Amino acid sequence: MNSFDSKRRDLLRVGSLGVAGTVLPSVSFAAAKTGNAPGSSSAAAPGIGVFFNVHAFGAAGTVLPSVSFAAAKTGNAPGSSSAAAPGIGVFFNVHAFGAAGDGKTVDTPAVNRAIDAAASAGGGMVLFPAGIYLCFSIQLKSNVHLHLEQGATILAADSPLPGQTTGYNGGTYDPAEPNAPWEPYQDYGHNHWHNSLIWGEDIHDFSITGPGLIYGKGLSFGAGPGRGQQSGLRGFGPERPAGTPAAPPAAPPNPARMARGDYPMYQAEQPGVGNKAIALKNCHNVQLRDFSILKGGHFGLLLTGVDNLIIDNLTIDTDRDGMDIDCCQNVRVSNCTVNSPWDDGICPKSSYALGYARATRNVTIANCFVTGCYQLGTVLDGTWKKFPEGGRSYGTGRIKCGTESNGGFINITITGCVFEGCQGYALETVDGALLEDITISNSTMRDLISGPLFMRLGVRLRGPKDTTKVGTLKRILVNNLNCHNAPMRICSVLSGIPGSAIEDVKLSNIFVETVGGATPDDAQLQPPEKEDSYPEPSMFGQLPSSGFFLRHINNLEMSHVEIANATPDARPAFYLQDVNRADFFSITAPRAPSPSGDGAFALHDVKDLRIGWSRAAADTTLPTADNKML
Repeated sequence: MNSFDSKRRDLLRVGSLGVAGTVLPSVSFAAAKTGNAPGSSSAAAPGIGVFFNVHAFGAAGTVLPSVSFAAAKTGNAPGSSSAAAPGIGVFFNVHAFGAAGDGKTVDTPAVNRAIDAAASAGGGMVLFPAGIYLCFSIQLKSNVHLHLEQGATILAADSPLPGQTTGYNGGTYDPAEPNAPWEPYQDYGHNHWHNSLIWGEDIHDFSITGPGLIYGKGLSFGAGPGRGQQSGLRGFGPERPAGTPAAPPAAPPNPARMARGDYPMYQAEQPGVGNKAIALKNCHNVQLRDFSILKGGHFGLLLTGVDNLIIDNLTIDTDRDGMDIDCCQNVRVSNCTVNSPWDDGICPKSSYALGYARATRNVTIANCFVTGCYQLGTVLDGTWKKFPEGGRSYGTGRIKCGTESNGGFINITITGCVFEGCQGYALETVDGALLEDITISNSTMRDLISGPLFMRLGVRLRGPKDTTKVGTLKRILVNNLNCHNAPMRICSVLSGIPGSAIEDVKLSNIFVETVGGATPDDAQLQPPEKEDSYPEPSMFGQLPSSGFFLRHINNLEMSHVEIANATPDARPAFYLQDVNRADFFSITAPRAPSPSGDGAFALHDVKDLRIGWSRAAADTTLPTADNKML
C-alpha cells in the first residue's frame, strides 16, 4: 500500500469514532491528489477536519507546534482516542461534543469539552460551523484555536436580571474572581476577567478567528453601584471604583443616554452576570482575527497583561468600549472597524489591575476606522444609521491612551486611521504613568464632538499612595492630520499642570476646519486648572481659542498648521499660557478682534517664542510675552 493510502486508512479509523458535524471548508482540504498516488483521494471523516502536512509527503524541516494538531477525544466515544496519521492534523467540531447550535440549547458544556479535548491532545482547532451557539462562560486553553465559520454566532445567554440569581435556563456566568487589594485603583470591569462570555488566564499560543460573530446579547454594559435610585433606572449609571462610598442620589439620568438598543439591563456586580465579550489576563502569543463583535458589554475585548498580541480585521459594533489593551506589550492592531457611541473605540490603558504598574509599550495601531455616531448594530448590518439629530448618545468612539494610567504608554505609533462622528485622539496620564515616545500620522476626521487632539498630564493619582507620583507626557509627534467640521466649544487641548509641564511636542501638516461662531465674551474665558479631575476634552468647559488651547508646555513646535472657521469666530486660533520655548512656522489662521488689536495668538506667561513665515502673524521673536495678542 502506498504512503498516501496508509494515511487514508488511519484517517478512516479516526472516523470510526462516530463524530458528526460540518467540515470547515476554508481549512479542511478535501481529497488530495499526489504524485505518489495519481487520482487517489481521501474524504474527511464526519466531524473531523483534515489537512495534509508536507512532512507526510517527504518534505524536510521542523513541524510548527502551533498548527500541528494531534488527535481528538470525542464525547461520543468516552475515553476513546485516535492518533492522527503522521503528517495529518485534526480539528475539533463542537457538534462532535454535543453542541446543538440552535440558539436555544445552552452549548457551553459542549464547547468547553471541545476546548478541553483539543488542549489535552496538545493543541488543535475548535470549529464552530454555521449556527447559533448559546453560551455562558467559555474558558480558553493554551494551544487551542477557535474558528467561527461564516454564519456561526457565539451568543451570550441572558444574565440574571436584578433581584434574580440565575439567567437563561438557570445558567450563570463564571464568578468574578477577587482582585484585592488592587480593586480601588480601577473600575469594576477592569478588575475581573472570569465573568465574561469568553475568557482566558495564564495561557499562551492561542487564537480566535472569523468570519463569524460574537454577540453579547446577555451581557451587562458595565452598570455598577452607587447610582441614584430613580424609578425605572435604579442601579444604572456611571461606575465608581470598587470600595468607595456611594454618592448621594442625583438628578434622574437622561433616559436617552441610558438606551443602548432594545436590550435588558443587567447589574454588572451582581453574581452570575457577564459583562465582557472576551477577557484575557497574563497571556502571550495571541491572535484575534477576522470576526465581528456585536454588543460586547463593558468591553468587546479586555486584554490585560497580554504580550505578543495581534488584532486584525475585527469589526466591533458595541455599547461600551471596543477594545482595551491594558498593560500589554508588543501589540499590533490593524484594519479594524469600531463603532462605540457610548465609550472609547481603541483604548490602550495601563492600570494597576495586575497588582503592579506595568507599561503598555511597543504598540502599533494602523489603518483603523473609529466612530461614535452610528446606532448600535447598524454598522454590522450594513445600514449605517446615524443617531437622529438631538437623540445622539455620548458619541465617544475615539482612540485614547488612558484613563487608567499607572504604568505607562511607551513607544507607540498610530497611523492611517479614520475618525467620524466621535472624539479625537486622547493621550492622558493622570495616575503617574510615563507617556513617552508616541507618533501619530496620516489621520483624517469628520464631524467630531471635540477637538482632534487632547493631551492631558494631571494628578488624579489613583493608585497606591506611597508610590503613585505625577507622571510625564513628552516626546509626542503628530503629523498629517486633516479634520473637517470640528466643534465650536472644544478645540484641541494640550494641558499640563503648574509645576509639571508637557514636554517636547511637534505638530506638523495639520488642517482643522471648525464650525466657528464664538463671541468676544468667549475669547475672555479663563479655564480652571482642575489638576486632579477626570480627564476629558470637556473638562475645562468652553475654551477661549478656536484651534489650540496650549497650557503648561515646554518645547512646543508647530509647523504647516492651518485653522479655518466655517463661520466668523471672535476667539484667537491659539491660546498659550505658561509655555516655554514655542516655535510656530508656516501657520495660517484667521485673526480675531481684541481690545489690543486683531490677532491669532493670545499669549499669557510665554517665554522664548518664535513665529516665522506665517500668514497668521508677522515674523516675531519674543523672549517673554504676557497678556499680549499677536
